[in-house]
Amino acid sequence: MTWTRRPIIPALAVCVVVLAGSAGCDSPGGRGGGEVPASPVGRLLDERDEDGRPYREVDEQDAPEVTVEVAPDGEGGWDVRLRVRNFRFSPDGTGRRAEAGRGLAHLEVNGRRVAVLRTPEYHLAAGAFPRGTHQVTARLYADDGSVWAVDGKPVESTADITVSGQEPTPEQSVAPLAQGPGSPGGPVRA
Repeated sequence: MTWTRRPIIPALAVCVVVLAGSAGCDSPGGRGGGEVPASPVGRLLDERDEDGRPYREVDEQDAPEVTVEVAPDGEGGWDVRLRVRNFRFSPDGTGRRAEAGRGLAHLEVNGRRVAVLRTPEYHLAAGAFPRGTHQVTARLYADDGSVWAVDGKPVESTADITVSGQEPTPEQSVAPLAQGPGSPGGPVRA
């Protein structure tokens, strides 16, 4: 019995064409029509923040990071600067879908939210705090409202400020954010 050697290249070429052709088909699971299917980012946990927003757990290696720095501005106010890593601030009007390393920050003073930040800088007005030490916390959120988390803990940073001036007037005190379009918990703009 003699064996003849047949080229296998044409057979491989047919296999490649069949596989490539099926990958480009427009099917419910395919990418037809120029749409990219949404991929899950992290996993939602049962843990929630004080507003009931779920934690979105991501691996520590890929997790966003934040450090809050607060410095007096020379006029009695405070300049807040967030240093972030593996994170980009989303502009206003961004869709409500979680994307890796994107979102916004909630700024709190003594546990009360005072701002939703879409940039790394914020100014706290002069006379906004009574004498004493206050905690300024920045926590990172995905655009869908979930809290970025690592090992079941929110991605956040806290800095202390100490005020030693005169007492603020009532209209200067820090008040929680109003509920309205674009604010957390407020109506969502399309």
